[in-house]
Amino acid sequence: MLYSLPQYMIALLKILLAAAPTSKAKTDSINILADVLPEEMPITVLQSMKLGIDVNRHKEIIVKSISALLLLLLKHFKLNHIYQFEYVSQHLVFANCIPLILKFFNQNILSYITAKNSISVLDYPCCTIQDLPELTTESLEAGDNNQFCWRNLFSCINLLRLLNKLTKWKHSRTMMLVVFKSAPILKRALKVKQAMLQLYVLKLLKIQTKYLGRQWRKSNMKTMSAIYQKVRHRMNDDWAYGNDIDARPWDFQAEECTLRANIEAFNSRRYDRPQDSEFSPVDNCLQSVLGQRLDLPEDFHYSYEIWLEREVFSQPICWEELLQNH
Repeated sequence: MLYSLPQYMIALLKILLAAAPTSKAKTDSINILADVLPEEMPITVLQSMKLGIDVNRHKEIIVKSISALLLLLLKHFKLNHIYQFEYVSQHLVFANCIPLILKFFNQNILSYITAKNSISVLDYPCCTIQDLPELTTESLEAGDNNQFCWRNLFSCINLLRLLNKLTKWKHSRTMMLVVFKSAPILKRALKVKQAMLQLYVLKLLKIQTKYLGRQWRKSNMKTMSAIYQKVRHRMNDDWAYGNDIDARPWDFQAEECTLRANIEAFNSRRYDRPQDSEFSPVDNCLQSVLGQRLDLPEDFHYSYEIWLEREVFSQPICWEELLQNH
């Protein structure tokens, strides 16, 4: 499982790339539409529209599932052990997860969130409690009455949280955001008037602000004010006035190499060699220990009283000292 984990991460990112709205159908390395496309191509306009909605909805569900899965994996590994979290994070970074997420947001994100790729009369629970009406071209064009697609909004927030977890307190990965020119991409995402999405966008802008230079901060005072108002700050934060424009991505590779060495040491210590007997797990539950059956010699009940008298009753016991030690 440990050595297969990088392949699992790469496979998930390939599916995410194939399902992204900005990916071209000709360059898809994975066929994610095999479960959706019918054996015979649609003939009428109504069938074509229904198939188009179904394909877009299928991609949205895939993006939603993979973004949530990666986020939950990182949260679980971080709760379990920090080096497990760093191991998965490094392999996501090595698999170009950061530019992939930025490519996902390098689109009209407002149109993506307000897209209506669902047929309300065929969605649950309407399809079970109501009689299915006859579908027409006009009803498909009208879509549902929601102002936004909750599924796409959920996916965008998950991807932003994932990007935050990968880059937080990592200078080399923050420099990757600067090199890939993520600031204008993230600024366009601020057009979506949703508090949680804007919070994670502002967090990503905050960590790279000091690397963008004084001129960028001077021309984006509205964004700087939003960061100051909505993002939590620390006492020694230098995001607003740091001027580290001479930094380069390779200046911070030493800390990434040190982290990788620590991760490899942890994996070899934890998983490669068998555990010593003194590090084997011990049952500390009193009830389960007292409930275990022990194999005693046949003459134990004859010598038990003699052993009890010699080893217990005749030995002086300082009960106060015993209680203090325990």
